Amino acid sequence: MDNKKSNIRLLYAIALLQGLIFYGPIATLYRQIQGLSVFDITLIESISLIIMILLELPWGYVSDKIGYKKTILICNILYFISKIIFWKADSFSLFLAERLVLSIVISGLSGCDSAYLYMCVNKRDSQKVFGIYEAMNTTGLICASVIFSVIIKDNYSLAAFLTIISYGTAMVLSLFLSEVKINTTRHIGFNEQIKIIFSAITQNKSFFMFLFAAALLAESNQTITVFLNQLQYLRSGIEPRYMGYIYILVTISGLFAAYSYKISERLGEAATVKLLFSAACLACIVLALYSNPITSVMGILILRISASLFVPMRMDIENRQINLSCRATILSAYSSAMNLMAVGTNLIFGKMADINIKYAMISGAIFCFIGLIVYSVWNLKLRNTK
Repeated sequence: MDNKKSNIRLLYAIALLQGLIFYGPIATLYRQIQGLSVFDITLIESISLIIMILLELPWGYVSDKIGYKKTILICNILYFISKIIFWKADSFSLFLAERLVLSIVISGLSGCDSAYLYMCVNKRDSQKVFGIYEAMNTTGLICASVIFSVIIKDNYSLAAFLTIISYGTAMVLSLFLSEVKINTTRHIGFNEQIKIIFSAITQNKSFFMFLFAAALLAESNQTITVFLNQLQYLRSGIEPRYMGYIYILVTISGLFAAYSYKISERLGEAATVKLLFSAACLACIVLALYSNPITSVMGILILRISASLFVPMRMDIENRQINLSCRATILSAYSSAMNLMAVGTNLIFGKMADINIKYAMISGAIFCFIGLIVYSVWNLKLRNTK
């Protein structure tokens, strides 16, 4: 039990360090200075997602076979390398290379870190631990934003270099994780495991409705609050030098993830999820219709809070759907499904933003509304089968 507690603390520390993305407040502007358009950025994201989809199941199988600790270590080494490439990137091809390495990392960690944490905690505490894990990453983003705003300012290269340092430290901490025991009675080959997973998934096909809804909210949040927010701020007359301070405020709002389980306990899981989708949809509508500083910042804040509160709930729901030992592989399959759905949304967001940023925001509102409807139908089906 002591080793498990130590593992949790180490993962918290790693999440904190990997939240120290010092170029976060100007991530889109950084790329634009190097000659990329918004569509270039979202095209790279879509290519990255396709690679992630192809690697998800193989990585999940490798994770279940070699152990979650080794997988996390390998991925964090590659994470470190990706930040070095980003620091040196000055063309479409180099930024694409950075994202391809990142695709290997994310597909490897996807499901693995969640499964690792799940194996280290009492099941009744899982959502709470997932919430703190998300909050630690958010805390890192806050610290990085403060440092960017107060110290780094216009030195974009320094921001990228300091990010290398934080990710290198996270890589070192990964060495001290201990392996958790995966409950399995015998070794299962990849082909046999895929058949078992496919059988399990086909028996629960309706769960893809939940994954589809989750993907729509996650990608609306990711694209708007990470990439398009800076364009919305410019549209509202906010100068880039103030974006670091706004980024701090928006990032702090992500800390609400740690309280997700309390809201869920009070309102009920289904009611909370519906509320979060509705709030995200409303935020996107506000961003599309209004272009003054206050409504722009508030819209981004509400969208980030809604998505952050949903993440621990989504992780808990996904893990509850699994009763097989190859947990990481199945979670990777779920992630692959979500990424496949996200490829199209990224391209739509990029194309709409190049035409007019408000069209991208309208797209986000539509995606969140569709997500609300799909989740409601899935939840109704789930209740009827109980």
